[in-house]
Amino acid sequence: MRTFDRIISDRGSRYAVSGGAAASRAEIDAALSDLRRDKRFARATHNSWAAILADGPVRDDDGEAGAGALILQMLDRAGLRDHVVIVTRWYGGKHLGGDRFRHVADAVRLYLRETGGG
Repeated sequence: MRTFDRIISDRGSRYAVSGGAAASRAEIDAALSDLRRDKRFARATHNSWAAILADGPVRDDDGEAGAGALILQMLDRAGLRDHVVIVTRWYGGKHLGGDRFRHVADAVRLYLRETGGG
């Protein structure tokens, strides 16, 4: 799994994006578990993720309403299958409103660009 940490900062909130190959829900759960072994990521406010598997799409907002759906939409457009992308946010104390969706999208774009995904 690859992680790009501290890629976005806005009003105290910080973002990272991670991902890697995952062909099943068990592999996604293992990737999330590996990520959370790092105490910083375990303490994150949100670890939103999505993947398109052979048996269909899966996602989890992890409390960041709509983030999983946005990640899923971007993976679908990129044609990235059997791969999980996780956007991590550490809440900084101020609401970001709609900017949070822009940050999630920017994080996924960075991941796709840096890994050649899609």
